[in-house]
Amino acid sequence: MRLRSLLFVPGDDKRKFEKARHCGADALILDLEDAVVASRKLEARALVARYVEDETPRDWSFWVRVNPFDTELTLGDLAAVVGRGLTGIVLPKANGAEDVTRLAHCLDALEVKAGIQAGQVKVLVVATETPQAMFRLGTYADSHPRLVALTWGAEDLGAAVGATANKEADGEWTAPYQAARSMCLFAAAAAEVLAIDTLYADFHDREGLATSCRRSRRDGFVGRIAIHPDQVKTIDQCFSPSDEDVAHARRIVQTFAERPDAGTIGIDGKMYDIPHLKQARRLLASI
Repeated sequence: MRLRSLLFVPGDDKRKFEKARHCGADALILDLEDAVVASRKLEARALVARYVEDETPRDWSFWVRVNPFDTELTLGDLAAVVGRGLTGIVLPKANGAEDVTRLAHCLDALEVKAGIQAGQVKVLVVATETPQAMFRLGTYADSHPRLVALTWGAEDLGAAVGATANKEADGEWTAPYQAARSMCLFAAAAAEVLAIDTLYADFHDREGLATSCRRSRRDGFVGRIAIHPDQVKTIDQCFSPSDEDVAHARRIVQTFAERPDAGTIGIDGKMYDIPHLKQARRLLASI
């Protein structure tokens, strides 16, 4: 599943949805949670349910962020949006693999009701939004097959711990949120799912976004949350390998294939070993 750019769209805003569906994002996340005020939750739910059933061809995957399990809205959200056109559910404020299992049980029944293939609806977890969640990140390694990605968030976590800010004067994350970001990355690797970096709030700052995305890809993230259509192109460019990257990865794979008994090979005066081979294969799998 290709998830370089995942654009959040308020579930109750028809105009923003129409714009978003043509912006080139790999995924749209129709939001029923934080982007929708309480008085419009049910209206947003009904609108998103209609979008799911719309059979207009699309070149993006369809995700819905439901309201979290500590509300009375989750089951109603799921019952409304699980349908033929749904790719996956984004689960906010999760506290570990138990919440994925709970969600999966709901999806098992709702897929039968909707008459769609078992296991069609995947799960992306926002894994760092509560203090409890920080101590449960390792549980995703033994999670449900529906789980395909983890991402992280700072705002709800900051509110929970009473932080007055989550960034330094230079724009870098403060230490607690650097830790949350890193632990999400490690948790995704342990679970063998995609690691998706959190949003870059200043959608006017394209150069800042590009710099941040390049760092994200360097560290191991494969995609990023977007909050504005104008961010999508930059994110896609930064998380797509260059022609030179692809050619080099193919050369590493080919050279190891030609020398199956070698644990280390030399290419242009540089030594490469099995971790480099794994990285090359992962890059080629992403294109």
